[in-house]
Amino acid sequence: MARLLVIESSARQHGSVSRQLTECFLTRWRAAHPDDRICRRDLGAEPVPHLDIALLNAWTQPATSHGPAECAALQRADQLVHELLVADVLMLAAPMYNFTIPSTLKAWFDHVLRAGVTFRYSENGPQGLLHGKRAFVVTARGGIYSGGIQDHQEPYLRQLLAFMGIHDVTFIHAEGLNLGSEFMAKGLEAAEQRIAHLI
Repeated sequence: MARLLVIESSARQHGSVSRQLTECFLTRWRAAHPDDRICRRDLGAEPVPHLDIALLNAWTQPATSHGPAECAALQRADQLVHELLVADVLMLAAPMYNFTIPSTLKAWFDHVLRAGVTFRYSENGPQGLLHGKRAFVVTARGGIYSGGIQDHQEPYLRQLLAFMGIHDVTFIHAEGLNLGSEFMAKGLEAAEQRIAHLI
């Protein structure tokens, strides 16, 4: 039995392609791995606050100096990190907003990229501490960006995940969604077929 952590980040609760593909992914995952435990966090419905002075102080100042704001910020960050630490597989659903990831997903990474927990600094540079985990990333894109210089989403996510030690990363892109009905249908079909092939 494995643990799957699913992170949703679309601002849309209805009509979201990334959410549609998440459901497709989970339907196939449950069929293939019926005993796995699945934890879902919806950053669209319950956004994680952006990195602020309370969390920075909680990380860098002695616990004896923490006030209510620092304690609350640290408790929230600890929960997010715990969900990631106990997961064997991470699934990110990330629509492309302005050529990159939603700010809610960036905020989540700001909470879980934690020195001494998910990575550490050594004499050889930073080293990721999350070994043996896999990640799947489902994206929804209005245009077609894969492999192009305007794709600041996949390279960025690969870098963040690798920084924590997650190198086994598979991307599933649904592209061309705003280029007309034909492109949208092809983009969705390609993504769904890739999910079917992977799981």
